[in-house]
Amino acid sequence: MSGHSKWANIKKKKEKTDSQRGKVFTKLGREIAIAVKTGGGGDPANNSRLRDVVAKAKANNMPNDTIARSIKKAAGEGAGVNYEEILYEGYGPGNVAVILEVLSDNRNRIAAEVRHIFNKCGGNLGASGSVAWMFDRKGVIALERTAGLDEDEVMLAALDAGAEDFVAEEDCFEVITGPSDFAAVSEVLVGQGYHLLSAEVSRIPQNTVEITDEETLQKVQLFLDKLEENEDIQEVYHNAILPESDE
Repeated sequence: MSGHSKWANIKKKKEKTDSQRGKVFTKLGREIAIAVKTGGGGDPANNSRLRDVVAKAKANNMPNDTIARSIKKAAGEGAGVNYEEILYEGYGPGNVAVILEVLSDNRNRIAAEVRHIFNKCGGNLGASGSVAWMFDRKGVIALERTAGLDEDEVMLAALDAGAEDFVAEEDCFEVITGPSDFAAVSEVLVGQGYHLLSAEVSRIPQNTVEITDEETLQKVQLFLDKLEENEDIQEVYHNAILPESDE
């Protein structure tokens, strides 16, 4: 099962952008709020969607008390801010397929902003379903690869916990799960002492596009950065393989 994962390359680029913008906790707070309201309340034991978001928040080093406050606030918010879930699909420069997961309290505003970014960067906003079929929804858990860990032992632990696939990277072990098994597998691995570098239910591209032309690369990176910077856009999924950066 081990081998090279192109998803790891994509994920590293996304994490780098996350760290630069410093808005991860704010976006996680919104995810917690929508999970509480739509998933069945503020108890993760009875709300699978909230359980997944909590696992993601913990992997992003969100403090437990901050998570608890976010859940409590969402559960008692009542007539507060109501976020709407919206999915946008399309193609960016270099024919890169893109899916945007959005949580916004103003559908007209975010629609105009997304359309502006696509148009300005040479992309094309598509209709519903135009790109989503190219991505598989999976749980993706990255475990820190330290000197004392045995690859076969970690793989067996992941598979015994319910993982579908396992990929050994140079700096991490990547565990792939079904969406419904994500939280349970995460909890088992954490309970066994493994350190999670990241954990979330993601959209993994079935096919990828490698960007090698420098001009196109700059356009793609600008496009993705503009999308990541928007506060209403929770997640940016794409199928571009970008070259490693020395930064």
